[in-house]
Amino acid sequence: MNRVEIQKLVKENGVEFIILQFVDVLGNLKHLELPITQLDKALDGDIMFDGSSIMGFASIENSDMYLKPDLSTFAVLPWSEGKEARLICDVYTGDQKPFTGDPRSALKSALEKAESHGFSGLNVGPEPEFFLFPLDEKGEPVFTPHDGIGYFDAGARDKGQKVRQDISRTLQALGIEVEALHHEVAVGQHEVDFKYADALQTADRIVTFKWAVKEIAGKHGFYASFMPKPIARINGSGMHVHQSLFTGSGNAFYDENDEIGLSTDARHYIAGILTHAKAFAAVTNPTVNSYKRLVPGYEAPSYIAWSCSNRSALIRIPAARKAATRIEVRCPDPMSNPYLALALMLVSGLDGVEKKLELVPEVNENIYHMSETTREEYGIEALPADLNEALNCLAKDEVLKDALGNHLFEAYMSLKKAEWDEYRLEVHPWELKQYN
Repeated sequence: MNRVEIQKLVKENGVEFIILQFVDVLGNLKHLELPITQLDKALDGDIMFDGSSIMGFASIENSDMYLKPDLSTFAVLPWSEGKEARLICDVYTGDQKPFTGDPRSALKSALEKAESHGFSGLNVGPEPEFFLFPLDEKGEPVFTPHDGIGYFDAGARDKGQKVRQDISRTLQALGIEVEALHHEVAVGQHEVDFKYADALQTADRIVTFKWAVKEIAGKHGFYASFMPKPIARINGSGMHVHQSLFTGSGNAFYDENDEIGLSTDARHYIAGILTHAKAFAAVTNPTVNSYKRLVPGYEAPSYIAWSCSNRSALIRIPAARKAATRIEVRCPDPMSNPYLALALMLVSGLDGVEKKLELVPEVNENIYHMSETTREEYGIEALPADLNEALNCLAKDEVLKDALGNHLFEAYMSLKKAEWDEYRLEVHPWELKQYN
């Protein structure tokens, strides 16, 4: 989409406000609303804001920043009756240089690294899950399931069906092709899958998806939560990430002569993911609550292994081959900053390709049922048990630290260490129940 097309759509739809969007270090969506009279200035990238007020961005003495819109992200917002439109932006410093603390910039850098290795891009297909909770008379969420049904259940008991369908209509109006929508395994849990795209577009779509889901859920009297484990002892919400590298000649992960159809690059890429999984978990699973999902018995991976069919492994290889050959990384959750999560997974895989890391044997047994001794014999390590362990692993991983850059690494670590300390110092209801 170009400037003229945007101006035409604004006029045709009677748009009154343009919203400029970006995310902070943790992936929280931020936006600045402008009257449509400021459209040309916005399209020119001349809109400034105070970066010192954004968590993890800039110091107060160096706070002037610019929002440079990506014109391909223009969309009229369906829930505004055409009165609002948005543009996702890159963040620039006051001297008109890309801001190294901008998560979108980090993903762009990772994609440039892929190009330097001869790959034309990374295709990504996410599977974000979420819970719907009812609202009380004050409009506050009540964290009890809104239904009592499970995977693929249907009919009158599926009180979220109309919400999912409205979410699908909204996403498609925003230019995001929806492939499937259904009730998930846990009570009150749902999934809406949208078509794969290149990594940057997919990260933009994940941000848009989470925003749209919350907007539409609210209109139906529900609160949408992307918290990985909002209810104890049932399945949590993940965001499995399907990914495959491409070259000018096609899918770089496919080899018709290989016994399971995986290329040498695919095997090295998987090895890189497995090597760096403990470290990138700090970003793909970014909250204290994330690690209450990554436990045995609830269809979330706890151990670092790969398989063509075994869903207890961190990486699964879906059955499709040729152009659809891909790997599915199963640990990420929807609380992650999608730009940073995709960037670190990509750089991890590329490190495997660059160093020609050898792929460990496939594990086809249910890892959850293995004894610790058996896991040791197989050489299967566990993912971090908590956020603090994951952060410590990230701090030791020079490849991923370099991918983040000093600003993002220091800001992210500072914010997350503070989060861990806040949690560590809190006295929880379970402790009061257990020890009194």
